[in-house]
Amino acid sequence: MRRAGLGEGGSGNYVASGYSVYEEENEHLQEGLRAKVNALKSLTIDIGTEVKYQNKMLDEMDSDFDSTGGLLGATIGRVKQLSRGSQTKLLCYMLLFCFFVFFVLYWFIKLR
Repeated sequence: MRRAGLGEGGSGNYVASGYSVYEEENEHLQEGLRAKVNALKSLTIDIGTEVKYQNKMLDEMDSDFDSTGGLLGATIGRVKQLSRGSQTKLLCYMLLFCFFVFFVLYWFIKLR
């Protein structure tokens, strides 16, 4: 098979050997590129796994916050009911209890 630019005789061997050098260099660069593509592929797979884990954790936090919000809503409703009466001492105790519960929940969530 003849290629363009390759002559017959001594000069053809020189051009063929130059072509071989370029071919080897291309193979080497191709292997480097293949390694980089594989590294990027594994990185994107790891990122996808981390995103799925983070989404699961966010869903769990959302449900925890919903349950805490329901508890606090019920407590505030009771406090409002108490505020309609003239029991100010009991109202103060309830507010302190609410702050205590909020602080404990905050501390629990922060440590988690």
